[in-house]
Amino acid sequence: MKDTMPEKPLYLLVTGGAGFIGSNFIPYFLEKYPYYHIINLDKLTYAANLDNLTEVANNPRYQLVKGDICNRGLVEYLFTLYDIRGVIHFAAESHVDNSIADPDVFIKTNVEGTFTLLDVARNYWMESPGKYRPGYENSRFHHISTDEVYGSLDEIGLFTEQTPYAPNSPYSASKASADMIVRSYYETYGMNIVITNCSNNYGPRQHNEKLIPTIIRKALTLDKIPIYGDGKNVRDWLYVLDHSKGIDLVYHKGKSGESYNIGGKNERENIHIAKVICEILDIMAPAKKDAAEIHSYKQLITFVTDRPGHDRRYAIDASKIETELGWQAEEDFESGIKKTVEWYVNHGE
Repeated sequence: MKDTMPEKPLYLLVTGGAGFIGSNFIPYFLEKYPYYHIINLDKLTYAANLDNLTEVANNPRYQLVKGDICNRGLVEYLFTLYDIRGVIHFAAESHVDNSIADPDVFIKTNVEGTFTLLDVARNYWMESPGKYRPGYENSRFHHISTDEVYGSLDEIGLFTEQTPYAPNSPYSASKASADMIVRSYYETYGMNIVITNCSNNYGPRQHNEKLIPTIIRKALTLDKIPIYGDGKNVRDWLYVLDHSKGIDLVYHKGKSGESYNIGGKNERENIHIAKVICEILDIMAPAKKDAAEIHSYKQLITFVTDRPGHDRRYAIDASKIETELGWQAEEDFESGIKKTVEWYVNHGE
């Protein structure tokens, strides 16, 4: 895609922008690009938080639309009303535990919702397979996905863009299905699509059901901090602003039809994450001296029964986006986790 100043404003449909990654991405994107207008289509489910978007709420280049990505009529209406020229698709059900308990909503939102968006975009931008409407040649659909589609790794090795898909939970299976549908629209219709698969994100504004906010919240309320199994499950942690910058690069400069892995090169065991956070909190927000003889929040760490199908290790090889597009993670885990803990302490999480 061309990264030049357009003759008129470009309207971009961002789905799920009130969620964790989307609400970090939108302020970054609006500040960087004065010619973009963002239409944020969000169902505002439990994981959304409009407080995360107060800094852009009054921005004339931002508009929130409450609605469901599965509602084809609404999506078609938005494309026509705003003459949508691009889509960055964050909206998804994403909590693995919830997908185990209630997989139905994951299939509806992550698979059917992605198809609806994709098909409406194709019909609006394209006249026929391989032929875009005049003026829409640079319109692009960017699908945000996860490294969980690849399954689980042993103690060595990294996920690359060539790693076969092997999802192990209803959540990751729904995301893998969506990836395949998006890919098929490139192969079948010649549609301008890109896919990014990211590792575990962390940072400000994450919903409190996720691992890092849970550790912080439980510690500050002196509740037991639950860690699945033996705590040695490994994740590659990516600071959310670094992810936002990677999405920006791929959307503007990625090659059509390609996937790009985005990872932080910060592999850590879950138990290590919990201990580091507790150590930071011991200094930043120490427990009151009369608090049930708690000398360190690490005393609250408790191992619980492991999650069914819990993948042992994820780790991403991000060399493709690094070498082809020049992306680099700027935040290392030690600095990023301090910023993250500080944000939650200051925001009363």
